[in-house]
This record gives sequence, C-alpha cells and structure tokens, in this order.
Amino acid sequence: MRLRDLSPSAAILAAFLTIPELSTAFYLPGVAPTSYKEGDKVPLHVNHLTAVGSQEDGTLRSVLAFDYYHPAFHFCHPEPKAEYVSESLGSILFGDRIMTSPFELLMMKNQSCKALCTSIFDVASAKWVNHKIAAGYALNWLVDGLPAGQLIEEEVTKTRFYSQGFALGSIEATSVHLNNHYDILIDYHTVSPGQYRVVGVIVQPSSRSSTLGGNGEGAEGSRCGQGGRPVTLDERGQTEVAFTYNVLWYESTTAWATRWDKYLHVFDPKIHWFSLVNSAIIVVFLVFTVVSILLRALRKDIARYNRLDNINLDDLSGTSAVDDGIQEDSGWKLVHGDVFRTPGSPLILSVFLGNGAQLFVMTGFTIAFALLGFLSPSNRGSLGTIMVLLYTVLGFIGGYVSARVYKSFGGERWKLNIGLTPLLVPGIVFGTFFLLDLFLWAKESSGAVPFTTMIVIIGIWFLISVPLSFAGSWVGFRQPPFQAPVRTNQIPRQIPPSTTYMRPIPSMLLVGILPFGAIFVELYFIMSSIWFSKVYYMFGFLFLCYGLMIITCAAVTVLMVYFLLCSENYHWHWRAFMTAGASAFYVFLNALIYLVTKLQLGGLAGTVLYIGYSGLISFLFFILTGMFSLPVATAPLFQVISLTQPRYHRLLGQLGIRVQDLRIHQDRLKDP
Repeated sequence: MRLRDLSPSAAILAAFLTIPELSTAFYLPGVAPTSYKEGDKVPLHVNHLTAVGSQEDGTLRSVLAFDYYHPAFHFCHPEPKAEYVSESLGSILFGDRIMTSPFELLMMKNQSCKALCTSIFDVASAKWVNHKIAAGYALNWLVDGLPAGQLIEEEVTKTRFYSQGFALGSIEATSVHLNNHYDILIDYHTVSPGQYRVVGVIVQPSSRSSTLGGNGEGAEGSRCGQGGRPVTLDERGQTEVAFTYNVLWYESTTAWATRWDKYLHVFDPKIHWFSLVNSAIIVVFLVFTVVSILLRALRKDIARYNRLDNINLDDLSGTSAVDDGIQEDSGWKLVHGDVFRTPGSPLILSVFLGNGAQLFVMTGFTIAFALLGFLSPSNRGSLGTIMVLLYTVLGFIGGYVSARVYKSFGGERWKLNIGLTPLLVPGIVFGTFFLLDLFLWAKESSGAVPFTTMIVIIGIWFLISVPLSFAGSWVGFRQPPFQAPVRTNQIPRQIPPSTTYMRPIPSMLLVGILPFGAIFVELYFIMSSIWFSKVYYMFGFLFLCYGLMIITCAAVTVLMVYFLLCSENYHWHWRAFMTAGASAFYVFLNALIYLVTKLQLGGLAGTVLYIGYSGLISFLFFILTGMFSLPVATAPLFQVISLTQPRYHRLLGQLGIRVQDLRIHQDRLKDP
C-alpha cells in the first residue's frame, strides 16, 4: 500500500519511521517504480543540453542551456514529431525541457549498430556545434526517469560513481569531433520472475565516420564505424553525419529504491564535518558572550536596586548615604526612554519583516521535507515546486507579521502596508527574473521560462498569495500592538558621536561575516549544483548549517544592539536589520569570487545572467537573515527594561522624597 493511500496521521507516522533508512536509501514515498516485461519498450527521453566543467581545468564556460532539438544541432527527430513530456512547475523554472526521442529500447534486448538518421550540417551549424563542443556542452537523457551518465572514478578515494550527462563532442589538439555514436549500457534488476526494473544507465559516446545501409543499419555491420576516423564538422562546407547507437543490458543486484545512490556522491565529506564543528564553536562562543554580558549587567543593576531598597531613613544623617546609594545613569540606561521610539521608514521595515518571516518559514519547511525524503531527485522539479507553493500559501504569515509590526510602530498608512506586503518584494524578484529571462529569450536558450508559465506564476501570485496576505494583514491589524515596558520620551535625546567601529558600514562588515561563515561550505556545494548541473542532496548538513546560521544571526544582533545602546544610540531597528542582513553582501561577494575562479563565461549575456541571479539570491538572503533582527533584539530589551527600569525609577522617586524630607527637617533644626 502506498503512503498516499493512508490517512494523514498514518502518513506522518510512516514518514518518521523511515528516517533511519534515509542514510542508505533515497526513496520518495508515493512514487511507484515501473516494472517491465522482457521485450517491453523502455522510454528514453531527451532533455536540454547544458555546459559542464571542463575536463582540463574544471571551469564552466557557459550558463546557457539549449533545447535538444535546436535546429543547429541536427539531432534525429522521432516520427511523426517530438512531443513535450509533462513537467512540474519547478522543473520548468529550473530549465528542464524534456521531450520524446527516436531511440527504441526494449527490455533485455541487446541491439547493435542501430541507425537513427543522417543529418547534413551547413557552415553555420558546424560553427555553432563546434563552439558548443569547445564550451564543454553535454547531452542529458532520461531512461525510465534515471539520468544517463558516465562512470567516473575519484582519484583520491578511488570511489566510482555516475555523473549526469555525457559529452557532446571532444577536442584533440586543434580538431573538434562530434560524438555521433552512443553505446547505451543499462542495468536492470529482477524484481520477480518476468518483472524487471531499470536501476542504472551509462552512455559511452564516440565519434565515428560511418554511413547507413539501405536497410537502415550501419554499412559496416555490427562494428558501426568503430576504429575509423572521427567526425569533424567542416566550417567551410557541408558535412554529412550518420547517428547510430548500441544497446546492452546487464543484470544488477542494485534495488530500485537505491538506484540513485550511484549519482549521489560526496566529495570529501570531512569538509562538511569540519565546517559544522567550526561553526558550532563560533556559535557557542557567541552565545556564551551574549549570556555573560546580559547576566553581568543585570546582576549589577539588581544588586544596586536591592541596596537602594534597603536604605532606611533613620540611617541618613547626611547626604553621604544618598551619594553612595544613588549613582548617575550611564550607558544604555540613559536611553531607556527612547529605545522604543518609532524607527525611520517603519512601513518599509515592516514589509521587509513580513516577507522575511514568510521566507523563513518556507525555507524551514522545505529543508524539513527534503530531510525526510519527500523531495527526491527522482521527482524532477519537486524542490522548486514545493518552494513556490509554500511561499504562496504562507502569504498569510507575511501579511500578519507585517501588519502587527507596523501597528506596533504606530503607523497610520495601513492600506499601503496591506498592499506593499505581497507586492513589493515579490515584485522586485519577479521583475528581475523577467528581465533576466529576456536575455535567455534573445539567446534562444531553453532556460527561458515560457510565456504561459509566466502567466501561471502571475495567476498563483495574485489569485492565491495576495488574498492570503490580505487576510493575514486583516487579522494582524485587529490584534493589539506590542506595548513597550516604558513610556517613550516626548523629546528625543541627542545622540553623541560614535566610534569608528560602531558606525553603520564598519559594524555591518565586521558582524555580517559571522553568519556567512556558518554556511560558507554548504553555499559552495549549492552553487556548484546550480551552475554545474549536479544533484544536491546533503540536506542533513544543510539543516544543521541553517540552524547554526539562525543562532549566529541572533547572537550577533543582540551583541550589536547592546553595544549600540551602550554608546547612547537608540536608532537600533534598522541597524539590527542591516547587521544581520549584511551577510548577504558576503554571499554576493562570494558569488563574484566564484565567477572569477570557477567560470569563464566570456560573453556578456552569460555574465549578466550569473550576476543577476546571484544578486537576486543575495537580496532574498538579505531579507531572510534581516528578519531575525527585531524578534531576537526586542525580546531581551523588553525583559531587561521591564525588570530594571520601573523598579529603579520607583525606588529613586521614593528615596528622593525621603531625602528631601530629611533635608527640610535638618534645615529647620539649624534655623534659630
């Protein structure tokens, strides 16, 4: 029985019971395997062509993807025509363009020198294809949903694994060769007598000058041009190319549930553990610093107030006791009446906080679902789909947080707040995404999102996300505002000049690097999976790094606000938001360094696309990390000020009256 046939409670229980098996199997509950009988047709679908790292220096020379049936490639079409395979929203957004192919694979039926077609490359097509071969483009096929790849052996550990995709061609000295023959090696697993499943696919491409016979088979028989000269596309004339393939089936002991393990290879896992230990040490140090500072300040103030509370009027023979017991306020206690003053631009700040809360919950749920195995790579595009759907549904949280915060700030333009919350940040993201998509359309890249998909995204945005955000704002504005523990002074206090390291830019650069350090290693692997078309699946490490990043953001924000108030600067709202969000600057800087060291894009379009998408990710990361600032900074302020200031000033008031009465009494005794 499948998990989707169970009740919700039983499904959740079953998901938790499968957690121990996630380390040895990557299986998505609800996705049933396909079993074939001997001679059944196994579908081979083709996907877009993407650039991979160069075999020489490992650099990436293009970020553009192209359709498999782009006219310049002259690949063979199925009869009557190639048709698109239905895909999820996330798969389309990530650039997948899966289509049918003319390849015929029959379960357990070996085939030798099977002919596809003969194509003629003109001068323009030859230049185009040769340029793509030099850029390191690879073909991406799917056999029973499993990527066709190449077998690679790691030099250090001698571990053998599969890499997705295989080369379009090869370069030898000054010659560029097109791979026109494919040896397709398929592993199958016997489930039961007569029932077989595909568990592995390897393609060994080669370049062979061969011709097709009248019966559609290779003229050289089963050798299919093997050992002959390679195919070189002539850039000064036409070139005739015959496409052929072989199919070989091998029985394997690999189970269907673990067939993805061959693709999920970890390069030196010690790096991840070292990063986690390093980040954990930093977090422990920061938390210990924050707790020691707050406890020391509170202990000193509480002890001082206890001394004031024990002062007896009969013991006051002069003013010395008063001078010993009452000291002038200093540091953050001087600005307690201005701490909760409304910050500048409260509307924008509340909108950013609402969208940050929405991103925070969406990211947490996405990582949790992936950690439980519900976002398997076998379900292409599931990660992107769940992110879009979660952000859409969680619009209620964004509207509620934004409205509640804005009302607590005393904002009066509530209609503008309701409208900007679901439109400002998503509008910036969608506008940037649309402009970058224009570059993809201009380059005829398959990564360009179709116009119909754009309409679907806009429909989801305005028909689901915006109404949910409006509902959350309505509920938020009906709630009472957060009440400050002290009354705000009518006249703002003058802020003294601050030291260099407490100024906005230096403090942001100093503090923002700490949250970035907690995710630096995982960020590198995520970027590699995005740009080098690799599978990222280390969600356990990502979950721990995400938690460490949250704790680090909270600790550095509390420290920064404490030092800021000690310098008698009560403009802490935006400073806290910018301090935690400053790690996004290092994310973007890291992307630029990655561009210089790992990429050689060459063209303007590729560079603009890379910088644009990196800037978009950094902006969302800024909103996400900046959201942690106000909750983690406001909570200690509420606690500290509510514990100390009311009692302090009540004691001062009582003591001031008693001292004043004593002095009047002493003056009367001295008066004759």
